[in-house]
Amino acid sequence: MNDAYIAKFWKKTEENKVKCGLCPHYCEINEGRVGKCGVRINVGGTLIASNYGKVTSIALDPIEKKPLYMYRQGKKIVSIGSYGCNFNCQFCQNHSISIDYKGIRPDLMTPELIREVALMSVNDSNIGVAYTYNEPLVGYEFVLDSAILIREAGLVNILVTNGYINQEPLKKLLNYISAVNIDIKGYQGRTYERVGGTLDPVKRTVETANSYCHVEVTTLIIPNENEEDVEEIAKWLSGINPDIPYHLSRFYPRYNYYDRTPTPPETMYKLQEKAKKYLKNVFLGNM
Repeated sequence: MNDAYIAKFWKKTEENKVKCGLCPHYCEINEGRVGKCGVRINVGGTLIASNYGKVTSIALDPIEKKPLYMYRQGKKIVSIGSYGCNFNCQFCQNHSISIDYKGIRPDLMTPELIREVALMSVNDSNIGVAYTYNEPLVGYEFVLDSAILIREAGLVNILVTNGYINQEPLKKLLNYISAVNIDIKGYQGRTYERVGGTLDPVKRTVETANSYCHVEVTTLIIPNENEEDVEEIAKWLSGINPDIPYHLSRFYPRYNYYDRTPTPPETMYKLQEKAKKYLKNVFLGNM
């Protein structure tokens, strides 16, 4: 067994049973089974990061696409993604790699190769690497190893995440992160119950990240589900830092919400005005 694949932040609880401490699920995993993320697997009493180095998506994107509107505008970023997620959003925009990924064939890459790709793209206005597309934090080990090399090379690391991670691993990773976009799905407990999580750990992630690096926040606006949460989210964010850019993203039918209607544009404009009562920078996306 290659030590590079052994997961961090876990302990053995019983014979051949382990407890993962990466995220607030604290999955207790029997031998041969995986946690809720679908990628951290118990092999003979050792927790393995099974998606280590397995890249499903890679592209050179405008940094605004992450979305980051107020960090290094006009630059590009090498974006990479793997597979797996510790949420189960029925409206997932990337469900083919986050949830329904059994048939995919990822490319195997090393952190050193990620660094090479990033450096080769510098002449094309690339400034570093963004960990994105699926939920990158379920592949924590590969993200951390890559981020260390990218920082050493003088480039930046960007994290696009649902923010559902425990504080110890988060703080260790944030030492190498320059900017982050965190998805807040709503401000009511029922919203996070639907996706299989809770709000408080995500709020702590925003608060902690704000003390380490540049932070932007996104909420996908789903009709009849979370429109009423926007003003509360904006008000809460303003208590941390009223300069935090807040992105309101328009919903389009995806995955198991394929029969829903897109968010009306007039709803987006109204919510933008409500959020602007508390925050200086509120942007609309997917319009």
